[in-house]
Amino acid sequence: MAAVQDAEGWPWWRGAAIYQIYPRSFQDSNGDGVGDLQGITQRLPYVADLGVDAIWISPFFTSPMRDFGYDISDFCGVDPIFGTLADFDALVAQAHRLGLKVLIDQVYAHSSDLHPWFAESRNSTANLRADWYVWADPGQDGTPPNNWQSVFGGPAWTWDARRGQYYLHTFLKEQPQLNLHKLEVQDALLEVGRFWLERGVDGFRLDALNHGMADPALRDNPAAPADDGKRRSRPFDFQIRLHSQSQPEMVYFAERIRGLADRYGAIFTMAEIGGDNASEEMKAFTLGNHRLNSAYGFDFLYSPELTPGLVASAMQEWPGDAGEGWPSWAFENHDAPRAVSRWHAGDSAARFARMKLALLLSLRGNPILYQGEELGLEQDEIPFERLRDPEAIANWPLTLSRDGARTPFPWTDHPLAGFTTGEPWLPVGAGNRGRAAGLQQGDPHSTLATARSLLALRKAAPELRYGGFELLHATGELLVFRRSLGQRQILCAFNFGSADAAIEYWAADCTALISVNGATGRVLPALSAWIGEEASRTGPSG
Repeated sequence: MAAVQDAEGWPWWRGAAIYQIYPRSFQDSNGDGVGDLQGITQRLPYVADLGVDAIWISPFFTSPMRDFGYDISDFCGVDPIFGTLADFDALVAQAHRLGLKVLIDQVYAHSSDLHPWFAESRNSTANLRADWYVWADPGQDGTPPNNWQSVFGGPAWTWDARRGQYYLHTFLKEQPQLNLHKLEVQDALLEVGRFWLERGVDGFRLDALNHGMADPALRDNPAAPADDGKRRSRPFDFQIRLHSQSQPEMVYFAERIRGLADRYGAIFTMAEIGGDNASEEMKAFTLGNHRLNSAYGFDFLYSPELTPGLVASAMQEWPGDAGEGWPSWAFENHDAPRAVSRWHAGDSAARFARMKLALLLSLRGNPILYQGEELGLEQDEIPFERLRDPEAIANWPLTLSRDGARTPFPWTDHPLAGFTTGEPWLPVGAGNRGRAAGLQQGDPHSTLATARSLLALRKAAPELRYGGFELLHATGELLVFRRSLGQRQILCAFNFGSADAAIEYWAADCTALISVNGATGRVLPALSAWIGEEASRTGPSG
């Protein structure tokens, strides 16, 4: 199949703005309190009007929902709570009519313990799928085979009496680890990918990909050094995950995924990569033209503050050298607390949300907006008795609070937020109902209007979508950089602080393209951004 290119000759995904939809919480079409595929289809015109290029839909596959869809019991099925395969096909068709590409999650590191593969594997040590998962004998005293710890707390090993061995699970015990060292397992997962490609999807977000292989020798992980007295709430954080994840052989499976995608044209493949060496691994997974197209890590997702130095450090890792992959960036997602609450809650939260959007949509790479980020949503506070997330319950009160970022999308300021006619699976707070899309619609000064303007500018300006990145200033609270493509230049300036900042020195030869929160080419007020077109000159290209 021929690769799909845009008017500039790049593949469609290069620099594309991606909108993440968490299906449980986007729109409920049948009143059961849980969002579904028909609900997403119903709201696609809103997403298209934002000006994004693609949607990424978090898991909607058949699942017992122990980890809300990331524990999959049928990789090629739609869970009834979300609808049917026909509903998914209708969603893809409507998205394509509206000019939106469709990305879906692929979870290749583990399955549900209710998956037929695991049911067969656990039956004996001599069946056809006996080694499709990671099994190990106990120690002489019956303890687990090594010291590896689960992300959600406790050992990463669970005893299975039927088989008489332990099985590995990086996350919940209901999420046994697939053995991706085995080619038959890789082949089976590639057939899953092929199934969805045949249904018209345009790309994959590959969940926790560097967890897909563990050290076959099962060596103990070394202890992590103390982190300046910072309290660690999970045993997982006491180790350097040297042997339990991030095995170098995983890049060869990534090459196989890319090979499959290439047979369907410009299919976008983007890995989620976390861990102590995320930057190095992201580059390895995206090196050259035979591995994945892009990767994103946790540079911003869990950072306690947003600073010019943090942005400069993250961008420095991706200078655009020959053979280098293409980065993607997320400030928020379904696994991390809302960025406004992490970085700037309070009376000026709306100003900060608009400035933050300007920054995300100006960076070199693919920006990923999480549903509601365009509204400036903050973290909802969920009382313990309403928590659904197993991580939050296990680590209460020192939790990542994923539930607070997964609450229903506020379409209106009604108590049910226009999301459902029933009892929503998670409550949506009054504060976020006050930021509802319906309230912001038509307000030229709203965060939603700012998001639309910024997305339109990114789509119209190839410098922002494809161009190189040149850091000009990242001291104190002021960040200034240049995006360049050939002789075309765009200057991007941001004030993270509470006092005015002068930028006339950099912006003297610029024509304003967009102003956020009252910024000019001379002065940036507190929490503002200014983007202007510079006089033509030779600069770095993408």
